[in-house]
Amino acid sequence: MSNHRGMMSDGRQVRNVYCIGRNYRLHAAELGNAVPEQPMVFLKPSHAVITMETDTMLPLPLDRGAVHHEVELVLRIGRRVKPGMTAAEAVDAFGLGIDFTLRDVQDILKQKGHPWLAAKGVLNSAPVTRVLPFPGTETLERTIFAMHNNGRLVQEGRAEEMLFSLDTLIEYTARHYGLGEGDLLFTGTPAGVGPVQAGDRLELSWDGELLGSCVIAAQI
Repeated sequence: MSNHRGMMSDGRQVRNVYCIGRNYRLHAAELGNAVPEQPMVFLKPSHAVITMETDTMLPLPLDRGAVHHEVELVLRIGRRVKPGMTAAEAVDAFGLGIDFTLRDVQDILKQKGHPWLAAKGVLNSAPVTRVLPFPGTETLERTIFAMHNNGRLVQEGRAEEMLFSLDTLIEYTARHYGLGEGDLLFTGTPAGVGPVQAGDRLELSWDGELLGSCVIAAQI
């Protein structure tokens, strides 16, 4: 396996990277944000994606203020999505990922009404674990995923807790922006986001199984 940018653990190329904001009620509340009435979609560059294997070194711009971790269930689209298709028909694999966010930068961008790219799209800001075959929507929604930071549980959630279901996210994103083979969908983060610093070791697990880990480093 490779941890080259823009590639998945199985060697597949990443195309578009769609991310869903504020898709867990408690996460919206912890940041003081309103709960959206429809999916809030933003993009990351495919260059932000890097495969997360065992203690992958992950340089981030820690000198630009607080950098927060946001663990997420990540869906990989296996075919061109047509109207009416469900997640079970569209998704061929899934993994866990982190939407790293330059929080201080994002706060300034929000105040100015500017796009979030500078806070969300920096290199290495979308690491993804090894991927697993799609296990069925019900299993995917009911299984716990979690993140530990230096051995301490910091985030935990289930997809069934999302404001917008997997099927809704697939339908909405495809209808408005298009979804095709190789696209990724970061489905939102549960409560518990927080800052990282150099040397932190983050572990991502699915149903108690470790899927990948990384060690934070300062970007030179």
